[in-house]
Amino acid sequence: MDRSDEGARQASGRRARGELESDVLATLWAARGPLTARETQERLPGDLAYTTVMTILSRLHDKGMVVRHREGRGYAYEPARDEASHTAQRMHSLLEGGSDREAVLARFVSELSAQDEHLLLSGPGEPPAESERSPRNR
Repeated sequence: MDRSDEGARQASGRRARGELESDVLATLWAARGPLTARETQERLPGDLAYTTVMTILSRLHDKGMVVRHREGRGYAYEPARDEASHTAQRMHSLLEGGSDREAVLARFVSELSAQDEHLLLSGPGEPPAESERSPRNR
């Protein structure tokens, strides 16, 4: 969360838009398996009401971001996609929504660290070919 979001939250006492959904997803990604609403509530920071956590899980389910499995009289929830897939989909959506795709991609690539550029060009675990290295990596 950046400082402007943090300041806005402190002033209003409310979370930034989507922050609670992100916190719930992060909690589910960190778990070793599906969690019930109560287990999710217990792992979240702060003092959230059980009904709030249930509402967020239901919304995430309606959006297709989590799947649920019957457990007793309730459900256990887990993310529909892993964190990397989720983040890549969000990046793709943002790119699609921009008016100048070429400029956005050029700016994104120009602001990558040398390490991230290496990962982007060669993939994890593969050294980049000499022709793929940027001048700052030589």
